[in-house]
Amino acid sequence: MSDAIIQGILLGGYYAMLASGLSLIFGVARFINLAHGDLALLSAYLVLTLVRQFDINPFAALVVVLPVMAALGWLLQQWLFARTMRGGILLPLLTTFGLSAAIQNGIYGAFGSDAASLGNYIGSLSWDSFDVPFGISIGKLPVLTFVTAVVALGALQFVLSRTRFGRALRATSQDSEAARLSGVDSERVQRGAAAIAVALAGLAGAFLAMRALINPYSGPAELIYAFEAVVIGGIGSLWGTLLGGIVLGVAQCVGAAVSPQGFQLAGHLVFLAWLGVRFYRSGAAGPSSLRARILKWRSA
Repeated sequence: MSDAIIQGILLGGYYAMLASGLSLIFGVARFINLAHGDLALLSAYLVLTLVRQFDINPFAALVVVLPVMAALGWLLQQWLFARTMRGGILLPLLTTFGLSAAIQNGIYGAFGSDAASLGNYIGSLSWDSFDVPFGISIGKLPVLTFVTAVVALGALQFVLSRTRFGRALRATSQDSEAARLSGVDSERVQRGAAAIAVALAGLAGAFLAMRALINPYSGPAELIYAFEAVVIGGIGSLWGTLLGGIVLGVAQCVGAAVSPQGFQLAGHLVFLAWLGVRFYRSGAAGPSSLRARILKWRSA
């Protein structure tokens, strides 16, 4: 069981890496990007293409792909997301849902439906491990993934706390209209946030392909995991996202240790339990609150 907990903590680093971009774009632009998981898969396939075509290391390919993903995020926000946000809440959801389907079918058309992986291109990193006390072995790739997630979150926290762009981003997140009146180019800030979010998704997608098999339709499942990590950790909190990812990862690994079918089920149950606790603590389940909601609905 201790081995499952350690593996779950390390898995939580991957979830935090993926979820941080989702949390960032929601906090700044106020919409949920349903194509976030598919963008991660797109990055993984781009890395895979460079590795196969030019026979280079996947980490070297990442140096090329991440700026491409950041530019894609910038352009998507400028030409697609920003325009759909003017149409209320539903239109951005429908747009990103359509983008998700387009990316999935585009990957399918280019690469086919066969599962792929970067594990064969990273050498011994995919199977080497560290031996720690109590007979526990920790894989080097999960450790590298977790360390990369912490470094990425730390760098993003530094940008948010210590830079002019970070201050503008926080101001836009709190009130975009007030920020605009104060001289902040809110649209540009949102494009920058989208670029960072998509780049983080791309980084997570590459690490996913290194540790597991992927296919063109893996994106929605990764989106669900990222969303659960964001909700558990708290929207807008970077280190809370890391905590949420760890909670989700530990639940999944412990569930898998109990039963082979328990990996996904345990994570979803923990997520639902967390929602139940938050709902109860908010007082929304109280009789007086329920009565107030009913009266408000009847008077509308």
